[in-house]
Amino acid sequence: MSTTTIRAEHVGSLLRPAELLAARAEHERGTLASERLRELEDSAAASAVKLQREAGIQVFTDGEVRRDDFMASVVETVGGLVPVAESSARPRRHRDADDAELAGEVASVAIGAPLYRRTPLSLTEARWLGANATGPYKITMASPTMVAGFWRPGVSDGVHPTRQDAVAALADIYRQDITDLIDAGVTWLQLDSLAYWADIDPDAARMRRVTDLEGHLSHIIDTDNSLIRAAREHRPGMTVAMHFCRGNMRSAWSAKGGYEPIAERLFAEVEVDRFLLEYDTERSGGFEPLRFVPPRKTVVLGLVSTKVPRLESVDTLRRRIDEASQYLPLEQLALSPQCGFASTSQGNLLTADDQRRKLELVAETARLVWG
Repeated sequence: MSTTTIRAEHVGSLLRPAELLAARAEHERGTLASERLRELEDSAAASAVKLQREAGIQVFTDGEVRRDDFMASVVETVGGLVPVAESSARPRRHRDADDAELAGEVASVAIGAPLYRRTPLSLTEARWLGANATGPYKITMASPTMVAGFWRPGVSDGVHPTRQDAVAALADIYRQDITDLIDAGVTWLQLDSLAYWADIDPDAARMRRVTDLEGHLSHIIDTDNSLIRAAREHRPGMTVAMHFCRGNMRSAWSAKGGYEPIAERLFAEVEVDRFLLEYDTERSGGFEPLRFVPPRKTVVLGLVSTKVPRLESVDTLRRRIDEASQYLPLEQLALSPQCGFASTSQGNLLTADDQRRKLELVAETARLVWG
């Protein structure tokens, strides 16, 4: 199956079973053996693949069930990070559907020693998926541009003098990880690249201490492209995607703003095959920026919310896809939820049944629209 004909996709993470969350807590307390935790993770991953297959999703993940959150490709696999009160890469403050501020539930870290490769968690995921996925599968990784938020004056500058130095160090680690993933059989890579927040949301720019927006945009585009090129040099024809959202923790969000300020450069210059774009609320703006997407690139419209249990209607989704097709041909569009169902291990505020219905809705709508 060509990736260009895959119309029903999801971003990556799925709700973790309660048994797995309890087991992980036991393991952290030292009362559960690592071997038993790995068995439960494999079982949860198998259930995730089964769910996707039965729902009609056309590209698989393991549900990211082995991760504490979507940043695990950095936080759980790279050495040199130390605990701090808060980092702008993983802000504790999010906002719920009523715009009320919430406290975060993920540990914050900063760079306190030279970054180094510790345990390539993604390689474990890739080997399992290669042996167990029943169709095309992808590996998701947080873009190294996000490590800029882990750089802190007085803590990090003694080892990596600037934020850009830290990003470059992590990108070097990622290139090694990507080579190993491809050698393990991976043909589809997805970067979760949220550093673009600063260029669409002034509040996010202040939080990340970004003042030179154009220079910041150039730096993160160049960094993401360096990984994309490294992947394709090692495996010509590699499918590479980029996911873009505005925060997703326990059904809350962090940033707002449409794609217009970055659309012309983002869509033209970032060398991915697929853009997975959040489009479930007015915070994401309109479809007009899609006019800048060049031929041969696919935009996966994140129209189905993972934040609320309410099920969208097929008619509403078809209408919104029609609206998007006014700016980008239908053959360059696909459909997905707007983000993962569990960007942090606690998951969003909906049930496993809600999750299943939303995945089925994505697949059903895709069949009706694209055949």
